[in-house]
Amino acid sequence: MYWTLFLTFAKIGAFTFGGGWAMISLIEREVVDKRKWLERTEFLDLLAVAQSLPGILAVNISVVVGDKLRSLKGAIAAALGTITPCFFIILLIAMFLTPEMITTNPTITAIFKGIRPVVVALILAPVFTTAKASNIGWKMAWIPAGVALLIWSKWPVVSNPILYIVIGGLAGYLHAVRSHKAVAGNNDERRGTN
Repeated sequence: MYWTLFLTFAKIGAFTFGGGWAMISLIEREVVDKRKWLERTEFLDLLAVAQSLPGILAVNISVVVGDKLRSLKGAIAAALGTITPCFFIILLIAMFLTPEMITTNPTITAIFKGIRPVVVALILAPVFTTAKASNIGWKMAWIPAGVALLIWSKWPVVSNPILYIVIGGLAGYLHAVRSHKAVAGNNDERRGTN
């Protein structure tokens, strides 16, 4: 299992451009859809944990998935799988390409221009799958859209993402408390009528 974890995350790490967000859809496809290691809701919960941890998102998500599957050794295997291909790719680039070659070579420039739209798609794909798995329909889509616009606005007071994380956490907590009280009230009514 450790070798499978390593190879799975190595494959993802070797073929993903655009950082952690671009990797999420590939990790989700491998871990949830293909290998059935996790349910989609479990994956989303682990993704939330990985986002809240300091460090690189791609490594964080591999660590939390590996830890969930095989505790510490699984976390190490998954993290090494994510890091190893990137390390060797960067090492090869540093050995054979200078910064001037990257910026002035028309072939390399064309390759990176072709990759950019794909990276945008790879980043957008987990947004839609996360929204679908979180049961965010069109009626609730105004919340993430509004928060994204406020963060993008660059207004000092409302452009801080931490503010929305705290507000979202408090709103979720209050909703859970209210739902729990409603369920408890319904149970009390049923007992009273019996």
